[in-house]
Amino acid sequence: MNTFSPESALSLKSVHKRFKQTVALHDVSLHVPKGVVFALLGENGAGKSTLIKILTGFVSADYGHASVLGHDCEIESMKIRRSIGYVSDTPALYDWMTPSEIGWFTSAFYADGFLTRYQTLLTELNVPAATKIKDLSKGQRAKVALALAIGHDPELLILDEPTSGLDPMVRRQFLESMVDRAAVGRTVLLSSHQINEVERVADWVAILHHGQLKVVAPLEELKTNVRIVTATVDSVGSVVPVPRGDVLTETQTGRQIRWIVRGLPDDWQDDYPPSSGATKLSAERATLEEIFIAVCDDRATRPVIANDHAETGSMEAAS
Repeated sequence: MNTFSPESALSLKSVHKRFKQTVALHDVSLHVPKGVVFALLGENGAGKSTLIKILTGFVSADYGHASVLGHDCEIESMKIRRSIGYVSDTPALYDWMTPSEIGWFTSAFYADGFLTRYQTLLTELNVPAATKIKDLSKGQRAKVALALAIGHDPELLILDEPTSGLDPMVRRQFLESMVDRAAVGRTVLLSSHQINEVERVADWVAILHHGQLKVVAPLEELKTNVRIVTATVDSVGSVVPVPRGDVLTETQTGRQIRWIVRGLPDDWQDDYPPSSGATKLSAERATLEEIFIAVCDDRATRPVIANDHAETGSMEAAS
């Protein structure tokens, strides 16, 4: 059964994967729209690399369905690998070749035009084409891998921690090129734990935690709908109402209580009259890093709201 949608670059439905006693992915459903930079966030071991291996056909899901560019990931994996571009944090390159030579070698696998685009990319990325790859810096090697991955102008480019260990200038250049691709209708799936970098370039964000998809939403919508609410209470230990909405975390330092809330209603302050014991109320937008920590920190306090207007469940948004 093919669940691919014409509006989606890739699609997963109820994907589950276990390695012996470890659940790598649990009931993951995800649809990535075309023409966006889609960031997949998660701490080490969250399941990001397993998800990418399923998308590229190197690993089969135990159950569920995954498709990329209209191709079934298990049945048509070779078509997928010919159609996409892929860059890892440790790209496998023939060290004894030069960038020019490896481009010529790779061109045999693609249609006419690959070599010309690849050579143009090397020039734009300031890669010395005649230097042996073994003598290139890590940043230059990453640029060669990127040029090889997009020389055939793929509709989908998958990047698995591609900027790990690169200097800030190379990382910036690398990520800006991803925005340029999305601007011309191509799709980029960026798997990373570099949250500050992702926040600069991503259109959509998904957060994986212990193999479960906790968040799927456009970045701006997510940041607009999540607020940090702060209240000062009359005395330490005072009990005050929890804000309406989906309360992700609660922390108290002295007389100050801080909640991170998704879907905070505009009239939230009406719940805190002078008799509530809370003063100095404020709400401000949360950063992506604050949202990520609120979702993924296993040590965080997550209050249960026992009232009719409470939202329960995860932060997952329909995509």
